[in-house]
Amino acid sequence: MVCAGLSGFAQTGKKPAAAAGYQSALLNLEREVFTAGDNEIRFSKNAEFVKALVTALKRPRSFTLGFDSLHSISHVYSPDKTFRVFSWFVPTDEGTYRYFGAIQMQTADGTLKLFPLVDGTENLKDINAVTDNKNWLGSRYYEIVPVMNAGKPVFYALLGWKGNNAKTSKKVIEILSFEQGQPVFGKPVIEGSKNGALKNRMVYEYNKLNSMTLTWDKGTGMIVLDHLAPINPDMVGNFEYYASDLSFDAYKPVGGKLKLVENVELKNDPKPQDDFYIDPKRKDIPTTKKF
Repeated sequence: MVCAGLSGFAQTGKKPAAAAGYQSALLNLEREVFTAGDNEIRFSKNAEFVKALVTALKRPRSFTLGFDSLHSISHVYSPDKTFRVFSWFVPTDEGTYRYFGAIQMQTADGTLKLFPLVDGTENLKDINAVTDNKNWLGSRYYEIVPVMNAGKPVFYALLGWKGNNAKTSKKVIEILSFEQGQPVFGKPVIEGSKNGALKNRMVYEYNKLNSMTLTWDKGTGMIVLDHLAPINPDMVGNFEYYASDLSFDAYKPVGGKLKLVENVELKNDPKPQDDFYIDPKRKDIPTTKKF
């Protein structure tokens, strides 16, 4: 079996050990995932990693337990500290990626409340579809932006990297909201073009050898991103030939929505959000790049 899912994410009977012991065990398993010689071993080790992570999270009040020693796993807290998102990818022999993750909620009594994120990328016919945590458009998230209305967050914009294939990478603005206590991905709140319908999420695809800035810019109060364009007009729609044209667009939170602002002028260049890429043929653990 090529991929181990997360449907059993919170089903482990192991007793919790010391936090330092968890860190060491997870770091060793992570190394084994990324040094594995083939898909079967790689995903088998990833399944062990998932079980060890859940064991660590079952510690009382584990919401504040950090995982800073890990290289490939991302764990990002929402600014209001109501939840955090774990997300990571496993490269395949075919040059593609499978994504794994979970949302951990902050609870009043410190008990574990966890929603597994099951990568449904291959089955999503409509990239704009609204989905749940069991049919997730997998990404590795590095930033969470709450969008407020009347002083309360109405949804969260998750900014993420999505390795695609041997030729292109993607960046994602995913919209996360909670309805009746359940996570929902996608919401018609993004103005993707000035005259178009509202989008549930935005996905940007570009040449794998390039990078794309996508980040929250405190100075402007907007999500700032590189404007992507083909290297020549004949390549329109062929994303292998897309890269930044050195201009910036942005999404400005307005009235509980994200409004497109084109050709943004910035006093300082935004902090680059570097791609986090692992060649499936590499045998060493990569150095984490800062998003």
